[in-house]
Amino acid sequence: MSKSATTRKISIYLKIDENSIDEYFNPHDPARLDKRQLSNDFQEYLNASVACAGRHTLIDYKVFCSEAGGMRFMVEPLMRTIRRHFKIQKLLKETEFKKFKRKNYILLMISVLIVMFCQGVLPNLFGQDHRIHSMFSNAIDVFSWVVLWKPIERLIFYWNPYLIEILLFDKMQNGNVNIIESEEELINHHLEHVDAA
Repeated sequence: MSKSATTRKISIYLKIDENSIDEYFNPHDPARLDKRQLSNDFQEYLNASVACAGRHTLIDYKVFCSEAGGMRFMVEPLMRTIRRHFKIQKLLKETEFKKFKRKNYILLMISVLIVMFCQGVLPNLFGQDHRIHSMFSNAIDVFSWVVLWKPIERLIFYWNPYLIEILLFDKMQNGNVNIIESEEELINHHLEHVDAA
């Protein structure tokens, strides 16, 4: 399957006018407008917009800002705030992923040391000719697999959600911004988008 056939595009629509601009920012944040946090409702909107994004999904922002409103100067501060928000989210997730890997590698090393001790030292307690040696050896083999299973399982199966979220935050941070200045252009864009689907 070609990449172009599997690539999807998600457009996040934003409208900037005198009434909507305050809804994007946290009203309790006393910082300048371009340094404020995003509002919780706006964060939920952004997260819901990309909930079905996949690995090859392209993400962009469509900002409707009519020339009559005179609010085009607010596009850059809003986008800077959105990019900063997702940059922080990405850094937090990368830190969490590093902790996950470190914790599981340490657990794996401890498990390997326990297995080496069980396989190397404990069998020498009983002589090779003793009947309990073979039973004890089989029990140690089973115990070794049980001890090693959890760290190996976590390292193999649980790392992918971290990478998916890191990739999504990176796409949200670096998404293209298209400014739409007229309602006719917005309608044409919607028609092209619907026809393409």
